[in-house]
Amino acid sequence: MKPEVTDAAEVVARTMIGRPHDWRLRRPAPPQMPALGPHWIGPVMALSSTLVGWFAFNDTVGRSGTAFALFIGSVSIMLMAWSNLLSTRISALEQLFGGVDRMYRWHRWFGALSVVAMWLHTQTVDDVKGIAGASRDVAKTAQDLASTGTNILYALVGLSLLRWLPTRWWRISHKFLILPFVFASWHFYTATKPYANDSAWGRWFGAFMLLGIAAWLYRVVWRDMIRKGRLHRVVGVERTGDSVALELEPVGAPMRHALGQFAFVKIDRPGMREPHPFTIASAPDDRSLRFVIRDLGDWSHDLDHRVAIGDRVIVEGPYGRLEPFPSRTHGPIVWIAGGVGITPFLGAARSGAPAGSAPPHLFFCVRSRDDAPGLDELIDAHEAGRVVVHVHASDEGTRLGADDLGTAFGANGLRDAHIVMCGPTTLVRDMTAAVTSLGARHVHVEGFDIRTGIGPDLSRHIDRLLAAWQPRFSHPPSTEVGARSGDDQRAGDKATSRP
Repeated sequence: MKPEVTDAAEVVARTMIGRPHDWRLRRPAPPQMPALGPHWIGPVMALSSTLVGWFAFNDTVGRSGTAFALFIGSVSIMLMAWSNLLSTRISALEQLFGGVDRMYRWHRWFGALSVVAMWLHTQTVDDVKGIAGASRDVAKTAQDLASTGTNILYALVGLSLLRWLPTRWWRISHKFLILPFVFASWHFYTATKPYANDSAWGRWFGAFMLLGIAAWLYRVVWRDMIRKGRLHRVVGVERTGDSVALELEPVGAPMRHALGQFAFVKIDRPGMREPHPFTIASAPDDRSLRFVIRDLGDWSHDLDHRVAIGDRVIVEGPYGRLEPFPSRTHGPIVWIAGGVGITPFLGAARSGAPAGSAPPHLFFCVRSRDDAPGLDELIDAHEAGRVVVHVHASDEGTRLGADDLGTAFGANGLRDAHIVMCGPTTLVRDMTAAVTSLGARHVHVEGFDIRTGIGPDLSRHIDRLLAAWQPRFSHPPSTEVGARSGDDQRAGDKATSRP
Protein backbone atom coordinates (compact mmCIF):
# COMPACT_ATOMS: atom_id res chain seq x y z
CA MET A 1 0.00 0.00 0.00
CA LYS A 2 1.29 3.46 -0.89
CA PRO A 3 2.62 5.50 2.08
CA GLU A 4 0.26 8.39 1.31
CA VAL A 5 -2.71 5.99 1.44
CA THR A 6 -1.57 4.65 4.82
CA ASP A 7 -1.10 8.17 6.18
CA ALA A 8 -4.53 9.27 4.96
CA ALA A 9 -6.16 6.17 6.49
CA GLU A 10 -4.48 6.87 9.83
CA VAL A 11 -5.81 10.45 9.78
CA VAL A 12 -9.34 9.17 9.13
CA ALA A 13 -9.07 6.66 11.99
CA ARG A 14 -7.80 9.31 14.42
CA THR A 15 -10.39 11.85 13.38
CA MET A 16 -13.27 9.40 13.89
CA ILE A 17 -12.80 9.74 17.65
CA GLY A 18 -13.36 13.46 17.47
CA ARG A 19 -13.70 15.79 20.42
CA PRO A 20 -16.35 15.84 23.18
CA HIS A 21 -18.38 18.60 21.56
CA ASP A 22 -18.54 16.59 18.29
CA TRP A 23 -20.71 14.04 20.07
CA ARG A 24 -23.13 16.51 21.61
CA LEU A 25 -26.53 15.89 20.04
CA ARG A 26 -28.08 19.13 18.89
CA ARG A 27 -31.80 19.01 18.44
CA PRO A 28 -33.19 20.52 15.23
CA ALA A 29 -33.62 24.25 15.73
CA PRO A 30 -37.29 25.24 15.96
CA PRO A 31 -38.38 27.49 13.10
CA GLN A 32 -38.02 31.14 14.11
CA MET A 33 -41.52 32.47 13.61
CA PRO A 34 -42.36 34.63 16.64
CA ALA A 35 -44.90 36.83 14.85
CA LEU A 36 -48.26 35.87 13.48
CA GLY A 37 -48.46 35.83 9.72
CA PRO A 38 -48.94 33.72 6.59
CA HIS A 39 -45.89 31.61 7.51
CA TRP A 40 -48.00 29.82 10.12
CA ILE A 41 -50.53 28.59 7.55
CA GLY A 42 -48.32 25.70 6.39
CA PRO A 43 -47.42 24.29 9.83
CA VAL A 44 -51.03 24.57 11.00
CA MET A 45 -52.22 22.77 7.86
CA ALA A 46 -49.68 19.97 8.31
CA LEU A 47 -50.38 19.40 12.00
CA SER A 48 -54.16 19.72 11.62
CA SER A 49 -54.28 17.25 8.71
CA THR A 50 -52.28 14.79 10.83
CA LEU A 51 -54.09 15.12 14.15
CA VAL A 52 -57.59 15.08 12.65
CA GLY A 53 -56.98 11.40 11.91
CA TRP A 54 -57.81 10.60 15.54
CA PHE A 55 -61.49 10.80 14.67
CA ALA A 56 -61.04 7.95 12.19
CA PHE A 57 -59.96 5.56 14.97
CA ASN A 58 -61.41 6.81 18.27
CA ASP A 59 -64.10 4.11 18.35
CA THR A 60 -61.76 1.24 17.39
CA VAL A 61 -61.97 -1.92 19.49
CA GLY A 62 -60.87 -5.51 19.06
CA ARG A 63 -57.77 -7.50 18.21
CA SER A 64 -56.60 -5.02 15.60
CA GLY A 65 -55.21 -2.86 18.38
CA THR A 66 -56.26 0.16 20.33
CA ALA A 67 -57.35 3.43 18.78
CA PHE A 68 -54.04 4.94 19.79
CA ALA A 69 -52.01 2.23 18.06
CA LEU A 70 -53.78 2.76 14.75
CA PHE A 71 -53.84 6.53 15.11
CA ILE A 72 -50.13 6.80 15.89
CA GLY A 73 -49.42 4.61 12.85
CA SER A 74 -51.33 7.07 10.68
CA VAL A 75 -49.41 9.94 12.30
CA SER A 76 -46.12 8.37 11.22
CA ILE A 77 -47.31 8.06 7.62
CA MET A 78 -48.80 11.56 7.49
CA LEU A 79 -45.65 13.16 8.89
CA MET A 80 -43.47 11.26 6.42
CA ALA A 81 -45.73 12.45 3.60
CA TRP A 82 -45.41 16.06 4.74
CA SER A 83 -41.65 15.66 5.15
CA ASN A 84 -41.41 14.44 1.55
CA LEU A 85 -43.61 17.29 0.38
CA LEU A 86 -41.44 19.92 2.06
CA SER A 87 -38.30 18.55 0.40
CA THR A 88 -39.68 19.60 -3.01
CA ARG A 89 -38.97 23.33 -2.35
CA ILE A 90 -42.13 24.24 -4.24
CA SER A 91 -42.62 28.02 -4.16
CA ALA A 92 -46.25 27.80 -3.00
CA LEU A 93 -45.15 25.87 0.10
CA GLU A 94 -42.32 28.34 0.65
CA GLN A 95 -44.91 31.08 1.03
CA LEU A 96 -47.01 29.02 3.44
CA PHE A 97 -44.05 28.01 5.64
CA GLY A 98 -42.12 31.29 5.51
CA GLY A 99 -39.16 30.35 3.34
CA VAL A 100 -37.12 27.31 2.36
CA ASP A 101 -34.96 27.51 5.48
CA ARG A 102 -38.05 27.07 7.67
CA MET A 103 -39.39 24.41 5.35
CA TYR A 104 -36.26 22.35 5.96
CA ARG A 105 -36.55 22.80 9.72
CA TRP A 106 -40.12 21.51 9.59
CA HIS A 107 -38.94 18.78 7.22
CA ARG A 108 -36.48 17.54 9.88
CA TRP A 109 -38.97 17.88 12.72
CA PHE A 110 -41.65 15.96 10.83
CA GLY A 111 -39.11 13.30 9.91
CA ALA A 112 -37.90 12.91 13.49
CA LEU A 113 -41.44 12.79 14.88
CA SER A 114 -42.49 10.22 12.27
CA VAL A 115 -39.75 7.88 13.53
CA VAL A 116 -41.00 8.30 17.11
CA ALA A 117 -44.59 7.68 15.97
CA MET A 118 -43.58 4.55 14.09
CA TRP A 119 -41.76 3.18 17.12
CA LEU A 120 -44.82 3.84 19.30
CA HIS A 121 -47.01 2.06 16.76
CA THR A 122 -44.81 -1.06 16.76
CA GLN A 123 -44.89 -1.11 20.56
CA THR A 124 -48.66 -0.78 20.93
CA VAL A 125 -50.28 -2.64 18.03
CA ASP A 126 -51.10 -6.30 18.76
CA ASP A 127 -52.50 -7.80 15.54
CA VAL A 128 -53.25 -6.99 11.92
CA LYS A 129 -55.96 -8.44 9.72
CA GLY A 130 -56.66 -7.92 6.05
CA ILE A 131 -59.13 -5.41 4.71
CA ALA A 132 -62.51 -6.65 3.62
CA GLY A 133 -62.14 -8.55 0.39
CA ALA A 134 -58.37 -9.00 0.68
CA SER A 135 -56.69 -12.20 1.69
CA ARG A 136 -54.92 -12.73 4.98
CA ASP A 137 -51.73 -13.40 3.02
CA VAL A 138 -51.84 -9.92 1.46
CA ALA A 139 -52.06 -8.27 4.86
CA LYS A 140 -49.37 -10.53 6.30
CA THR A 141 -47.00 -9.76 3.41
CA ALA A 142 -47.65 -6.05 3.85
CA GLN A 143 -46.94 -6.36 7.58
CA ASP A 144 -43.63 -8.10 6.86
CA LEU A 145 -42.68 -5.36 4.41
CA ALA A 146 -43.56 -2.72 6.98
CA SER A 147 -41.33 -4.47 9.52
CA THR A 148 -38.50 -4.46 7.00
CA GLY A 149 -39.21 -0.83 6.25
CA THR A 150 -39.01 0.01 9.95
CA ASN A 151 -35.53 -1.51 10.16
CA ILE A 152 -34.49 0.39 7.03
CA LEU A 153 -35.84 3.60 8.54
CA TYR A 154 -33.90 3.14 11.78
CA ALA A 155 -30.70 2.37 9.83
CA LEU A 156 -31.04 5.40 7.56
CA VAL A 157 -31.84 7.67 10.48
CA GLY A 158 -28.73 6.37 12.22
CA LEU A 159 -26.68 7.22 9.14
CA SER A 160 -28.21 10.68 9.10
CA LEU A 161 -27.31 11.30 12.72
CA LEU A 162 -23.70 10.08 12.39
CA ARG A 163 -21.68 12.75 10.59
CA TRP A 164 -18.88 10.30 9.75
CA LEU A 165 -20.69 9.77 6.45
CA PRO A 166 -19.73 12.47 3.92
CA THR A 167 -22.63 14.67 2.96
CA ARG A 168 -22.72 13.58 -0.69
CA TRP A 169 -23.07 9.93 0.42
CA TRP A 170 -25.63 10.93 3.03
CA ARG A 171 -27.70 12.57 0.31
CA ILE A 172 -27.77 9.32 -1.62
CA SER A 173 -28.78 7.30 1.45
CA HIS A 174 -31.45 9.88 2.25
CA LYS A 175 -33.21 9.16 -1.03
CA PHE A 176 -33.87 5.56 0.10
CA LEU A 177 -36.22 6.82 2.84
CA ILE A 178 -38.97 6.38 0.27
CA LEU A 179 -38.82 2.61 0.90
CA PRO A 180 -40.02 2.72 4.55
CA PHE A 181 -42.73 5.16 3.49
CA VAL A 182 -44.01 2.93 0.66
CA PHE A 183 -43.88 -0.22 2.80
CA ALA A 184 -45.64 1.48 5.72
CA SER A 185 -48.29 2.91 3.39
CA TRP A 186 -49.04 -0.51 1.86
CA HIS A 187 -49.28 -2.04 5.32
CA PHE A 188 -51.60 0.74 6.45
CA TYR A 189 -53.77 0.26 3.35
CA THR A 190 -54.21 -3.51 3.85
CA ALA A 191 -54.58 -3.54 7.66
CA THR A 192 -57.93 -3.79 9.42
CA LYS A 193 -59.45 -0.35 10.04
CA PRO A 194 -62.81 0.94 11.25
CA TYR A 195 -63.47 2.39 7.78
CA ALA A 196 -63.30 1.12 4.21
CA ASN A 197 -60.53 2.21 1.89
CA ASP A 198 -63.12 3.67 -0.51
CA SER A 199 -64.69 5.79 2.27
CA ALA A 200 -63.95 9.45 2.96
CA TRP A 201 -61.27 8.55 5.52
CA GLY A 202 -59.78 6.00 3.16
CA ARG A 203 -59.51 8.58 0.41
CA TRP A 204 -58.07 11.12 2.87
CA PHE A 205 -55.18 8.92 3.97
CA GLY A 206 -54.76 7.45 0.50
CA ALA A 207 -54.37 10.92 -1.01
CA PHE A 208 -51.52 11.74 1.37
CA MET A 209 -49.81 8.42 0.67
CA LEU A 210 -49.88 9.15 -3.07
CA LEU A 211 -48.86 12.75 -2.43
CA GLY A 212 -45.80 11.61 -0.48
CA ILE A 213 -44.74 9.28 -3.30
CA ALA A 214 -45.38 11.97 -5.93
CA ALA A 215 -43.29 14.46 -3.94
CA TRP A 216 -40.36 12.04 -3.86
CA LEU A 217 -40.63 11.42 -7.61
CA TYR A 218 -40.77 15.16 -8.26
CA ARG A 219 -37.71 15.93 -6.14
CA VAL A 220 -35.49 12.93 -6.87
CA VAL A 221 -36.44 12.07 -10.45
CA TRP A 222 -37.69 15.28 -12.02
CA ARG A 223 -35.60 17.99 -10.30
CA ASP A 224 -32.44 16.03 -9.45
CA MET A 225 -32.18 14.00 -12.67
CA ILE A 226 -34.15 15.70 -15.43
CA ARG A 227 -34.87 19.40 -14.85
CA LYS A 228 -31.84 20.22 -12.74
CA GLY A 229 -31.76 24.00 -13.02
CA ARG A 230 -30.33 26.77 -15.19
CA LEU A 231 -26.99 26.34 -16.93
CA HIS A 232 -24.23 28.88 -16.19
CA ARG A 233 -20.51 29.14 -16.91
CA VAL A 234 -17.75 30.32 -14.59
CA VAL A 235 -16.30 33.68 -15.66
CA GLY A 236 -14.47 34.63 -12.47
CA VAL A 237 -12.94 32.99 -9.40
CA GLU A 238 -11.14 34.99 -6.73
CA ARG A 239 -10.01 34.12 -3.20
CA THR A 240 -10.20 36.66 -0.38
CA GLY A 241 -9.00 35.31 2.96
CA ASP A 242 -10.93 32.11 3.67
CA SER A 243 -13.64 32.74 1.09
CA VAL A 244 -13.86 32.39 -2.69
CA ALA A 245 -15.83 34.75 -4.92
CA LEU A 246 -17.49 32.96 -7.82
CA GLU A 247 -19.03 34.79 -10.77
CA LEU A 248 -21.33 32.94 -13.17
CA GLU A 249 -22.71 34.02 -16.53
CA PRO A 250 -25.99 32.43 -17.65
CA VAL A 251 -26.17 30.33 -20.79
CA GLY A 252 -29.42 31.72 -22.11
CA ALA A 253 -31.85 33.90 -20.17
CA PRO A 254 -30.60 35.08 -16.75
CA MET A 255 -32.25 33.85 -13.58
CA ARG A 256 -34.61 36.39 -12.04
CA HIS A 257 -34.15 36.85 -8.31
CA ALA A 258 -34.89 39.27 -5.50
CA LEU A 259 -32.52 40.79 -2.95
CA GLY A 260 -31.50 38.38 -0.21
CA GLN A 261 -32.43 35.18 -2.05
CA PHE A 262 -30.19 32.14 -2.45
CA ALA A 263 -29.72 29.30 -4.91
CA PHE A 264 -28.34 25.76 -5.02
CA VAL A 265 -25.09 25.48 -6.98
CA LYS A 266 -23.75 22.32 -8.68
CA ILE A 267 -20.40 22.50 -10.49
CA ASP A 268 -19.78 20.08 -13.32
CA ARG A 269 -16.52 18.71 -11.92
CA PRO A 270 -15.80 15.30 -10.36
CA GLY A 271 -16.64 15.50 -6.66
CA MET A 272 -18.40 18.88 -6.99
CA ARG A 273 -21.79 17.92 -8.45
CA GLU A 274 -23.41 17.86 -5.01
CA PRO A 275 -25.78 20.86 -4.66
CA HIS A 276 -24.85 23.49 -2.08
CA PRO A 277 -26.97 26.54 -1.11
CA PHE A 278 -25.38 30.01 -1.30
CA THR A 279 -26.76 33.50 -1.06
CA ILE A 280 -26.85 35.54 -4.27
CA ALA A 281 -24.74 38.67 -3.91
CA SER A 282 -25.57 40.24 -7.26
CA ALA A 283 -28.31 42.80 -7.63
CA PRO A 284 -31.57 41.71 -9.30
CA ASP A 285 -30.78 43.69 -12.46
CA ASP A 286 -27.31 42.15 -12.90
CA ARG A 287 -27.04 39.57 -15.66
CA SER A 288 -24.39 37.51 -13.88
CA LEU A 289 -24.75 35.72 -10.55
CA ARG A 290 -22.15 36.19 -7.85
CA PHE A 291 -21.44 34.10 -4.78
CA VAL A 292 -18.82 34.14 -2.04
CA ILE A 293 -18.25 30.67 -0.67
CA ARG A 294 -16.51 30.31 2.65
CA ASP A 295 -14.12 27.45 3.40
CA LEU A 296 -16.37 25.38 5.63
CA GLY A 297 -15.90 21.80 4.43
CA ASP A 298 -14.65 19.37 1.82
CA TRP A 299 -16.59 20.90 -1.09
CA SER A 300 -15.43 24.46 -0.53
CA HIS A 301 -11.92 23.87 0.79
CA ASP A 302 -10.11 23.76 -2.57
CA LEU A 303 -12.79 25.48 -4.63
CA ASP A 304 -10.42 27.99 -6.27
CA HIS A 305 -8.10 25.13 -7.34
CA ARG A 306 -10.81 22.80 -8.60
CA VAL A 307 -12.85 25.31 -10.63
CA ALA A 308 -11.63 26.84 -13.89
CA ILE A 309 -12.94 29.62 -16.11
CA GLY A 310 -15.53 28.18 -18.47
CA ASP A 311 -16.69 25.34 -16.20
CA ARG A 312 -20.37 24.45 -16.43
CA VAL A 313 -22.48 25.18 -13.35
CA ILE A 314 -26.12 24.28 -12.69
CA VAL A 315 -28.01 26.79 -10.54
CA GLU A 316 -31.38 25.87 -9.01
CA GLY A 317 -33.47 28.62 -7.54
CA PRO A 318 -33.96 31.27 -6.47
CA TYR A 319 -35.29 30.56 -3.00
CA GLY A 320 -35.69 32.43 0.26
CA ARG A 321 -37.76 35.25 1.69
CA LEU A 322 -35.14 37.34 3.49
CA GLU A 323 -35.95 41.01 2.80
CA PRO A 324 -33.13 43.55 3.37
CA PHE A 325 -35.68 46.31 2.76
CA PRO A 326 -39.16 46.16 4.32
CA SER A 327 -42.32 46.76 2.34
CA ARG A 328 -43.07 49.55 4.81
CA THR A 329 -41.59 50.71 8.09
CA HIS A 330 -41.70 53.69 10.42
CA GLY A 331 -38.32 53.02 11.99
CA PRO A 332 -34.70 52.61 10.96
CA ILE A 333 -33.41 49.80 8.76
CA VAL A 334 -30.65 47.84 10.54
CA TRP A 335 -28.46 45.16 9.00
CA ILE A 336 -26.11 43.04 11.11
CA ALA A 337 -23.69 40.77 9.28
CA GLY A 338 -20.83 38.52 10.34
CA GLY A 339 -18.06 37.53 7.90
CA VAL A 340 -19.48 36.11 4.68
CA GLY A 341 -22.95 36.76 6.10
CA ILE A 342 -22.54 40.13 4.39
CA THR A 343 -23.71 38.63 1.10
CA PRO A 344 -27.48 39.33 1.33
CA PHE A 345 -26.64 42.99 1.85
CA LEU A 346 -24.14 43.53 -0.98
CA GLY A 347 -26.70 43.68 -3.75
CA ALA A 348 -29.00 45.74 -1.52
CA ALA A 349 -26.19 48.21 -0.78
CA ARG A 350 -25.56 48.56 -4.49
CA SER A 351 -29.28 49.15 -5.18
CA GLY A 352 -29.89 51.55 -2.29
CA ALA A 353 -32.98 52.02 -0.12
CA PRO A 354 -36.39 52.58 -1.72
CA ALA A 355 -37.46 56.15 -2.30
CA GLY A 356 -38.53 57.86 0.91
CA SER A 357 -36.52 55.55 3.20
CA ALA A 358 -33.43 56.56 5.12
CA PRO A 359 -30.19 54.73 4.29
CA PRO A 360 -29.87 51.47 6.25
CA HIS A 361 -27.27 51.11 8.99
CA LEU A 362 -24.97 48.14 8.37
CA PHE A 363 -22.97 46.69 11.27
CA PHE A 364 -20.32 44.48 9.68
CA CYS A 365 -18.46 42.14 12.08
CA VAL A 366 -15.20 40.65 10.78
CA ARG A 367 -11.97 39.21 12.13
CA SER A 368 -9.91 41.65 10.08
CA ARG A 369 -10.58 44.33 7.49
CA ASP A 370 -8.17 42.55 5.15
CA ASP A 371 -10.39 39.45 5.15
CA ALA A 372 -13.71 41.32 4.94
CA PRO A 373 -15.62 40.26 1.79
CA GLY A 374 -16.93 43.16 -0.26
CA LEU A 375 -15.59 45.88 2.03
CA ASP A 376 -14.42 48.13 -0.83
CA GLU A 377 -17.85 47.91 -2.41
CA LEU A 378 -19.51 48.78 0.89
CA ILE A 379 -17.25 51.77 1.40
CA ASP A 380 -18.22 53.04 -2.05
CA ALA A 381 -21.90 52.63 -1.12
CA HIS A 382 -21.26 54.46 2.17
CA GLU A 383 -19.58 57.37 0.42
CA ALA A 384 -22.45 57.51 -2.09
CA GLY A 385 -24.96 57.76 0.78
CA ARG A 386 -26.74 54.47 0.01
CA VAL A 387 -25.82 52.83 3.33
CA VAL A 388 -24.19 53.79 6.64
CA VAL A 389 -21.42 51.28 7.31
CA HIS A 390 -20.07 50.44 10.78
CA VAL A 391 -17.13 48.02 10.64
CA HIS A 392 -16.27 46.07 13.80
CA ALA A 393 -13.00 44.16 13.44
CA SER A 394 -11.90 41.75 16.17
CA ASP A 395 -8.20 42.43 15.60
CA GLU A 396 -8.87 46.12 16.26
CA GLY A 397 -10.74 45.44 19.49
CA THR A 398 -14.02 46.88 18.21
CA ARG A 399 -16.41 43.97 18.75
CA LEU A 400 -20.07 44.86 18.24
CA GLY A 401 -22.14 45.10 21.40
CA ALA A 402 -25.42 46.51 22.72
CA ASP A 403 -23.67 49.77 23.66
CA ASP A 404 -22.77 50.42 20.02
CA LEU A 405 -26.37 49.94 18.95
CA GLY A 406 -27.61 52.07 21.84
CA THR A 407 -25.27 54.89 20.83
CA ALA A 408 -26.54 54.78 17.26
CA PHE A 409 -30.28 54.51 17.98
CA GLY A 410 -30.96 55.34 21.62
CA ALA A 411 -32.37 53.29 24.50
CA ASN A 412 -35.64 52.44 22.75
CA GLY A 413 -34.73 53.38 19.20
CA LEU A 414 -35.23 49.95 17.66
CA ARG A 415 -38.86 49.50 18.64
CA ASP A 416 -40.14 49.94 15.08
CA ALA A 417 -36.92 49.01 13.30
CA HIS A 418 -36.62 46.54 10.44
CA ILE A 419 -33.70 44.37 11.58
CA VAL A 420 -32.08 41.74 9.38
CA MET A 421 -29.21 39.48 10.51
CA CYS A 422 -27.02 37.00 8.72
CA GLY A 423 -23.90 35.40 10.16
CA PRO A 424 -22.57 32.89 12.68
CA THR A 425 -25.02 31.43 15.18
CA THR A 426 -23.27 33.04 18.15
CA LEU A 427 -23.42 36.49 16.57
CA VAL A 428 -27.10 36.13 15.72
CA ARG A 429 -27.88 34.91 19.24
CA ASP A 430 -25.95 37.70 21.00
CA MET A 431 -27.22 40.47 18.74
CA THR A 432 -30.81 39.25 18.98
CA ALA A 433 -30.58 39.68 22.74
CA ALA A 434 -28.95 43.10 22.26
CA VAL A 435 -31.56 44.53 19.89
CA THR A 436 -34.38 43.09 21.99
CA SER A 437 -33.04 45.02 24.99
CA LEU A 438 -33.27 48.17 22.86
CA GLY A 439 -36.96 47.63 22.07
CA ALA A 440 -36.82 45.52 18.90
CA ARG A 441 -39.91 43.35 18.51
CA HIS A 442 -38.86 41.12 15.63
CA VAL A 443 -35.60 40.13 13.96
CA HIS A 444 -35.48 38.71 10.44
CA VAL A 445 -33.03 35.80 10.29
CA GLU A 446 -32.59 33.17 7.63
CA GLY A 447 -30.31 30.31 8.66
CA PHE A 448 -29.87 27.36 6.35
CA ASP A 449 -28.90 24.06 7.95
CA ILE A 450 -29.74 21.00 5.86
CA ARG A 451 -28.00 18.36 7.96
CA THR A 452 -27.57 17.97 11.71
CA GLY A 453 -25.98 15.11 13.63
CA ILE A 454 -23.27 13.92 15.96
CA GLY A 455 -19.64 12.92 15.53
CA PRO A 456 -16.81 14.60 13.61
CA ASP A 457 -17.17 15.44 9.93
CA LEU A 458 -14.84 13.11 8.01
CA SER A 459 -15.67 14.44 4.54
CA ARG A 460 -12.39 16.19 3.87
CA HIS A 461 -10.27 13.38 5.29
CA ILE A 462 -12.13 10.70 3.31
CA ASP A 463 -11.67 12.79 0.17
CA ARG A 464 -7.93 12.84 0.77
CA LEU A 465 -7.90 9.10 1.36
CA LEU A 466 -9.73 8.48 -1.90
CA ALA A 467 -7.47 10.93 -3.75
CA ALA A 468 -4.40 9.12 -2.40
CA TRP A 469 -5.85 5.78 -3.45
CA GLN A 470 -6.80 6.94 -6.93
CA PRO A 471 -6.42 10.67 -7.73
CA ARG A 472 -9.76 12.17 -8.63
CA PHE A 473 -8.57 15.51 -9.89
CA SER A 474 -5.98 14.93 -12.59
CA HIS A 475 -6.12 18.40 -14.14
CA PRO A 476 -3.69 21.09 -12.93
CA PRO A 477 -5.10 24.35 -11.54
CA SER A 478 -6.12 26.60 -14.41
CA THR A 479 -3.96 29.65 -15.01
CA GLU A 480 -7.20 31.53 -15.71
CA VAL A 481 -8.55 31.10 -12.19
CA GLY A 482 -9.06 34.50 -10.60
CA ALA A 483 -8.54 36.28 -13.92
CA ARG A 484 -11.08 38.67 -15.36
CA SER A 485 -11.05 40.54 -18.63
CA GLY A 486 -13.02 43.14 -20.49
CA ASP A 487 -16.68 43.48 -19.61
CA ASP A 488 -16.55 40.50 -17.23
CA GLN A 489 -14.42 42.35 -14.67
CA ARG A 490 -16.40 43.74 -11.75
CA ALA A 491 -15.44 45.02 -8.35
CA GLY A 492 -16.45 43.30 -5.15
CA ASP A 493 -18.00 40.13 -6.49
CA LYS A 494 -19.04 38.52 -3.22
CA ALA A 495 -21.61 36.09 -1.82
CA THR A 496 -21.99 33.84 1.18
CA SER A 497 -22.47 30.23 2.20
CA ARG A 498 -25.60 29.62 4.21
CA PRO A 499 -25.00 29.03 7.94
